[in-house]
Amino acid sequence: MLNKVLIANRGEIAVRIIRACREMNIRTVAIYSEADKDSLHTKLADEAICVGPAGSAKSYLNIKNILEAASLSGVDSIHPGFGFLSENSNFAKMCEESNIKFIGPSYKVIDLMGNKSNSKELMKSAGVPVIPGSEGSLRDLEDAKKIAKEIGFPIMLKAAAGGGGKGIRLVEEMKDLESAYNIVKQEAKVSFNDDEIYMEKFIVNPRHVEIQILADEHGNVVHLGERDCSVQRRNQKILEESPSTVLDEALRKKMGEAAIKAVKASKYYNAGTIEFLVDKDKNFYFMEMNTRIQVEHPVTEWVTGIDIVKEQIRIASGEKLRFKQEDINFEGHSIECRVNAENPDKNFIPCPGEIKGLNLPGGNGVRVDTAVYSGYKIPPTYDSMIAKIIVHAETRDDAILKMKRALEECIIDGIDTNIDFLYRILEDENFITGNFDTSFINKMLG
Repeated sequence: MLNKVLIANRGEIAVRIIRACREMNIRTVAIYSEADKDSLHTKLADEAICVGPAGSAKSYLNIKNILEAASLSGVDSIHPGFGFLSENSNFAKMCEESNIKFIGPSYKVIDLMGNKSNSKELMKSAGVPVIPGSEGSLRDLEDAKKIAKEIGFPIMLKAAAGGGGKGIRLVEEMKDLESAYNIVKQEAKVSFNDDEIYMEKFIVNPRHVEIQILADEHGNVVHLGERDCSVQRRNQKILEESPSTVLDEALRKKMGEAAIKAVKASKYYNAGTIEFLVDKDKNFYFMEMNTRIQVEHPVTEWVTGIDIVKEQIRIASGEKLRFKQEDINFEGHSIECRVNAENPDKNFIPCPGEIKGLNLPGGNGVRVDTAVYSGYKIPPTYDSMIAKIIVHAETRDDAILKMKRALEECIIDGIDTNIDFLYRILEDENFITGNFDTSFINKMLG
């Protein structure tokens, strides 16, 4: 078992990992930027080391400083969380070269699956359904025009190294293709330092359903069922649930088997997520693989009873999975709402500032993952998500009612949040009846 873990992250996911380590009797080291010196994760860890100023590029993305902190504190492993360096193959490789265990897949697999066009080709060869589109990255604009004619509009242009909803453009007509092509190329270069882009057929109003997997370093793989992530704005998720209302047992089994095929084809190990789009006819298509823990992992933990972060640590320690597919049982329904410091009435503009009063919900079947506290000052530098409220109940209807109760109890004074907006979603008739897709928020806002 690993003895001492450095958490290369901040906020609620850093707190989440520290708590798992504490329960496994593993010592922890937090890193922080100057803006985060009073953050909760620095207080909960056994040690805390400043790695740079507020800007991410000089702190949470500063590989040199993070590895120096790891060396200074004598850790044997690093957990990257999500975001920041979690899918950076160079960071994973440098950890390996420094004889520090990266709690995640190998750098080679991160490289392979991080390039969306290459991963799509691998999935195709493994027999996993993929969205029609370019074979690999687009060579140039003329190549884009040729493929668009073949597969038909609407199409999506995407950054090959993309993620987090960045570097994506919908193109509905040929006349808009050149402009969109240039914009996505530029966004890809700025956001990912890689201007490779690819094309996919746009699946109209799909459901976004992902399969959670766990794989050890000995070739054993299981899936932990699905999460429906269709409630999103600007391609970013704000509410997730498990199970999905669109899957029946036959489709769930089929998608789970496809996810396991994807894992085995890529020689993947640790926790990961295979993301699919499901169309109105219940055909499903591979979209991408996330080679890290996901923001929404708690809903899976609640319906399966499996602690995914602890399993990540066990896998990184070289242990075999302790269960087989037939051992995985799914109980009840779980919903997660992402609480963001933002104003939905002002185009979701972020709202940093001091939390002057705080009451977090509790009670049976309610979990809150957060790093905020009364008096905490939310910096303007990072993502606006400040908490996740997760509920679990016997049925979906009960889970919706429980989440509404939890949101009613949640009081965050001093800043704007999206709590009332989340409540509106839960009261929407289309959400209640399961009649929604990825266009749900746009339709709701009119």
